[in-house]
Amino acid sequence: MQGIVGYGAYIPRNRIKVEEIAKVWGADAPSYKRGLMLEEKSVPSPDQDTITMSVEASKNALKRAKIDPAEIGAVYIGSESHPYAVKPSGTVLAEALGATPEAHTADFEFACKAGTEGMYVALSLVKADEIKYGLAVGADTSQGAPGDALEYSAAAGAASFIFGKENIVAKAIETYAYMTDTPDFWRREYQYYPQHGGRFTGDPAYFKHITGAAKGIMDKAGMKPADFDYVIFHQPNGKFPFRVGKMLGFQKEQIEPGWLVNLLGNTYSGSSPLGLTSTLDISKSGDMILIVSYGSGAGSDAFIFEVTDRIDEVRDLAPKTRDVLENNRNYLEYGEYAKFRHKIKKAD
Repeated sequence: MQGIVGYGAYIPRNRIKVEEIAKVWGADAPSYKRGLMLEEKSVPSPDQDTITMSVEASKNALKRAKIDPAEIGAVYIGSESHPYAVKPSGTVLAEALGATPEAHTADFEFACKAGTEGMYVALSLVKADEIKYGLAVGADTSQGAPGDALEYSAAAGAASFIFGKENIVAKAIETYAYMTDTPDFWRREYQYYPQHGGRFTGDPAYFKHITGAAKGIMDKAGMKPADFDYVIFHQPNGKFPFRVGKMLGFQKEQIEPGWLVNLLGNTYSGSSPLGLTSTLDISKSGDMILIVSYGSGAGSDAFIFEVTDRIDEVRDLAPKTRDVLENNRNYLEYGEYAKFRHKIKKAD
């Protein structure tokens, strides 16, 4: 049996509140807080990017896995904000961790499901006995144009998972994927900020694919919502995960442990993976967890994990996700935030 042998998270300490963004654009902050269920979001420092966050999250995963990084046979980073247009992020991560040159390395892109895309492939290689351990990261320093609704949620963070067949923290019971060509969100070459397709964003995109993947994997596994202790959905805002959970028959209590978006924002490729790390932090042996990602364009990956008793041995070996999220926060004013996120451009 294959599954997760180590996991880790990283969230920048910088934050900006919804009110701070809204006052610059003359927007109604209370309506954003009510409508999107957002209070604040994480902001990367000028010297932080997808690679640096992936390194930090993966070091935490290695602490819990307690393996020699030279045994890692694959290193994958899923992101839509790789710092280089031409040059992989994964090779930097692999070398920083101490993986060997023989480790297969690749960068993945599929909007906000790029992280679970890497997880899917790494887990499959372990299952096929092609590698002993595979590492997959979901990380982003996501973009939102000044004054756009996305600016209230586009955040930064990373989650890392090491998969293997020995000393498993959570057994991988089932996987499933559901995808169509739905143009709800995109960013063309040379464009700095993404665009979103209005009416496509909700029902034809997020809800169709999340429900398609969730129903598909439950049918495949012969399970129903009541069989799960926890469920994590992609979190573009605070409202969508609860709405889709209700549509599928899940209870609020099953969603809340992995629901981080109100204080974190939407970390894109790191969104549902970070929710999984937070859920593992409080899980116990025998707990069943369903995670369903979503990426615009559009598709969802779904996984069912069963937690083992090894979780009690490893959870305290690295910082817990919610502790990192809720402590040691540094609040920015909009000018600092705009400088950090390069929203202010120098003249040529």
